[in-house]
Amino acid sequence: MENTTLLIEMGLLLLVIGAFAGVLAGLLGVGGGIVLVPAFFYAFSALGFDSPQLMQMCLATSLATIIVTSLRSLNAHHKKGSVDWDVLRTWAPGIVVGAILGVFLVSSLRTLSLQLIFGGLAIVVGLYMTFGRNHWRVAQAMPRGWARAALSPLLGFLSVLMGIGGGSFGVPVMSLYNTPIHRAVATAAGFGVLIAVPSVIVLLFKQIAVAPPLTIGSVNLVAFGLVVAMTLITAPWGAALAHRTDATRLKRVFGVFLVLVALNMLRKAVGW
Repeated sequence: MENTTLLIEMGLLLLVIGAFAGVLAGLLGVGGGIVLVPAFFYAFSALGFDSPQLMQMCLATSLATIIVTSLRSLNAHHKKGSVDWDVLRTWAPGIVVGAILGVFLVSSLRTLSLQLIFGGLAIVVGLYMTFGRNHWRVAQAMPRGWARAALSPLLGFLSVLMGIGGGSFGVPVMSLYNTPIHRAVATAAGFGVLIAVPSVIVLLFKQIAVAPPLTIGSVNLVAFGLVVAMTLITAPWGAALAHRTDATRLKRVFGVFLVLVALNMLRKAVGW
């Protein structure tokens, strides 16, 4: 009876989280992971699953959802001819290497360290969303050679440390290198697949001590299933809403919100 009640409570929380993440993904073009990781953290903590490995489960479950949502997004963008397959192909080896390095680091760290890393990186992403401008450029074409060899694994590595897909880092990088925003968003969906698949394969074999029911390795199947179902339903709502609102202003508001969430996670990590 106790497990049944717990599953119902967890299910209701996760349905709300998935719906919110889906709307934001459609509305702002950001991956759900940037919302899911802190939401999972607070939800599972409230349900009594706080542990030194809690953040591992949050990151792993978020990455598992990204496999499904990124594949769906990549397919939709491909049908519209928006994906730059040359960039995806040439950046893939570095992204995969960076993701694998990132997942092994995640597996060796405890919740406190991962909270600090997530909080710090989320502040950077939030500040860029708040103050970044579409006209900012560092070059007129995507980097090749040593620059690509350095940036591609870094993108994969940092994304895994946050449990996110390719959008939060990939879209700004491609935009700074003069890639049209729609093409950047489409190609970043492919980055998300490259980041999430190898990471989740490793994390499925990483057991955690204090886990909710139906957890395999570090991936909670209840959270994965419910969140994926809700994001697939609500992401189109967000996309439709984006056409009727000022998406740029909303993105800046969300950037401020993300900074506040990150600061709150850092506050909890240092025990304030």
